[in-house]
Amino acid sequence: MKVSDILRVKGGTLFTCHPDDPLTKAVESMADRDIGSLAVIEHGELVGMLTFRELIHTLAKNGGNVGDQSVRAVMDDHPMSCTPQTELEQVRPLMLERHTRYMPVMDNKMLMGVISFYDVARAVVDSQNFENKMLKAYIRDWPQEETTDGKNEPNFP
Repeated sequence: MKVSDILRVKGGTLFTCHPDDPLTKAVESMADRDIGSLAVIEHGELVGMLTFRELIHTLAKNGGNVGDQSVRAVMDDHPMSCTPQTELEQVRPLMLERHTRYMPVMDNKMLMGVISFYDVARAVVDSQNFENKMLKAYIRDWPQEETTDGKNEPNFP
């Protein structure tokens, strides 16, 4: 399975902000939409990611408030990214090793979407459920072999 498969199921909605936006505006946007990240876009290009991780670190450093900082001051300006052609088998260990919950999907310099750890986990579970269903159907339809006593038993190799 490829990252493009996740994007196709997830849809094309992309939530963004500008690096010079006040952090309070970005927090309100994330809260209103119940999302954990914003892609930070400047001059049409991805320049960073703002996630709840950066917000929590900022709150911890500033006694529980974000003050008058801009998004640029706290965003991750070098987010790990992948392409639509990246296999999920490559994305999962990267996200786990680096504790990345949100990953931009880039096609050259164009932002195609953002996948979350939840999106990846859901895709893996859905794929495994489908495979289990197919295996169960295959086993259920296994050809029967008649035994010498006249009973039918599965013909397992």
